Amino acid sequence: MTKFISNLAPLMEQFEKYRQASQKLNNNSRAKMRAFDHYCQEHFPEADHLTQEMADNYFIKKPSETINSCRERCSIISEFIKYLQNRNMTEINVPERPKKQRRTYVPHAFTHAELTDFFIACDNVSYKSGRMDLKIRCITAPVIFRLVYSTGIRNVEALSLKRDNVNLTSGAISIVDTKGYNEHYVVMHDSILELMQAYDQKMEQFLPNREYFFSSKNKHRFNSSWLTDNFRIIWDSVNSSPATAYDLRHNYAIVNINKWTDEGFGFYDKIAYLSKSMGHVTLESTKYYYSIVPNLSSIIEKQSNDSFDWIVPEVDADEKIN
Repeated sequence: MTKFISNLAPLMEQFEKYRQASQKLNNNSRAKMRAFDHYCQEHFPEADHLTQEMADNYFIKKPSETINSCRERCSIISEFIKYLQNRNMTEINVPERPKKQRRTYVPHAFTHAELTDFFIACDNVSYKSGRMDLKIRCITAPVIFRLVYSTGIRNVEALSLKRDNVNLTSGAISIVDTKGYNEHYVVMHDSILELMQAYDQKMEQFLPNREYFFSSKNKHRFNSSWLTDNFRIIWDSVNSSPATAYDLRHNYAIVNINKWTDEGFGFYDKIAYLSKSMGHVTLESTKYYYSIVPNLSSIIEKQSNDSFDWIVPEVDADEKIN
């Protein structure tokens, strides 16, 4: 049975099959296609083909969203229209999305004391007897936040990990359901591997044969708000400065880059490895961190002179850095 409800369901199904065959289909794009499907059903229930009016109206920025959120919401629909165009299945044009706003957010610069206090607080989260959901929270929080902190993987990548994606013998993690389907691998530090092994054993007692590595009591994947809310609650209990769970990923990049300022041209190989391990499609995405590591860009420019712009090209305004 189709998962789409509008009259465009057959076309959407074809598009999803194409994306899946191209290894570009993930939960994020699925959700955005479902949202467009519901929009078509609600506002154009009689339409049996995609019209310019349907597309143009959908691309209008909502009052409740930012420009960048609007761009993200419409990105997969742009690809859907291009898919139809290339197969002569539509004559409409791809609506122009709002010009991307450059990010002004500067990630929190963690101090050693802040991180120490935070992880101690993670280890001491309490729960009420008989509440399985709270018990799972107590077991999960110390492990998932340390995993993000030590590997730099995205929050959604950690939450989407399935047990089959985690090799608890070699320590390798396969990141498959990720941004832009940029499949890659990360390897855990031995200390994190031990934590993951212990966590898996405990969870197997509570939830035998679960699909997701980090799983709710109903054996479902935790949603993003679970991670962000728990980070905020634990962080605020011991620290007064503002920070987010995603700052742990930024911290991973910044700490690594800070170690390379005296390594001459060796930084180029290292930044390439960092870019790959973080799942960036291009080095331009990784270059973002130069702007928030004090003095690094001037150091690199001094070392590489004219080759700096070739090694680290300008960031495209449309490049995503998350």
